Formats: sequence, structure tokens, C-alpha cells
Amino acid sequence: MQVSVTGKHFDVGQSLRNHAVATTAVIVERYFGKATEAHVVFSRERHLVKAEISVHATRGLSVQSGGEAEDAYIAFDGAAERIDKRLRRQKRRLRNHHGRAKDGVEADGADATSYVLSPDEPDAPDTGAGEPLVIAEMRTRLPTLSVSEAVMRLDLADLPALLFRNGARGNVNLVYRRPDGNIGWIDPDLAAKETRATKAQ
Repeated sequence: MQVSVTGKHFDVGQSLRNHAVATTAVIVERYFGKATEAHVVFSRERHLVKAEISVHATRGLSVQSGGEAEDAYIAFDGAAERIDKRLRRQKRRLRNHHGRAKDGVEADGADATSYVLSPDEPDAPDTGAGEPLVIAEMRTRLPTLSVSEAVMRLDLADLPALLFRNGARGNVNLVYRRPDGNIGWIDPDLAAKETRATKAQ
């Protein structure tokens, strides 16, 4: 597995680099021997050092964590501890799924287009159609997952929301983090079926 260590406005010395590479490799390979790569990024924000770890555990599955402290080693060790916990949870969940997605690879997904939009600001250029300005456009893939797998991926990658194709019904669903700390789940077809069932009564 390849581990890259970089610094953003921060000088990463050889000792810190060696510590980050060795620790990350040991943690990841303990749970995922086939992991492809990991990235560790150090940056400075005011008086704190921030360490961010991103691991591509398997195809389509990324795990991220971060930590910050006045000392770079403490910041990194905090991020590494969180990565360890997330990978351990992921491995346990995969074992509980037995034959399904043994290596963490989801079923075939669907192609989609992902856009990056400019925020609606007074100085932003007007597109003339009342639509936001598109900064970037990329092809992406909606993974086909169960709801529990989608929640797991949301947790592992520390994402605010995840759009996916529901493996049980084939429709597009969304899981997201609510302000109260719980996970929300939106299933458009399920809501439509409940509405039709209520009208039929």
C-alpha cells in the first residue's frame, strides 16, 4: 500500500513523515490488506496543526478522519485513532454481511453527473436563466447499496450526505446527517406508496 504525506503551509520533517507512513500502514493493513492507497495531509490553522487522513480501503470506499492539536504528532495520532475505529467498525459490519460485499465493493451502480455550483452571491456572474453558475462538471457513479451500507459509508467517509441506488428497490435514495446528530433517510418511492395506500383506504 502506498502512503503519501504532504504539508499545506507546513513543513513535514522526515521523522514526522516516517511516523505518519508507518502508523497509517499498520492500521490500514490490519483491517484491509488490499487497500490501495492512503493520504496524510498536515496543515496549520492559527496556532493549531491539523492532520487529515484519507484511506481508499477498497474500490468505491474511502475512509476519512482528522485531528488537530498544538503538536503535529498529537494531531496525527488523534486522526489515526479515529481511522482505526472506523476501519474496525467497517470490518465488523462486513463480517456480519457474510457473503454480501465481502471485500466492501458495492453492486454495480448507475452513471450520473456531478456539478460544482457557485454560491449565490451578489457579485456572481448572471447566467441569464436564473440558474446558478456551474464551476465544474464531472461524471460519477451512484453506488448500489442497502440502507445500512449507505449509512456505514456516510459514517466512514464522514460525509454530510450520500446519494445512492437502493439495492432492495432499485430507486434513488438519500441518507444525510441531521442537525440533532441522527441520520435521515429519504426514499421517494416509499413516500409515494404510503400516500397511495392512505388514499385507497
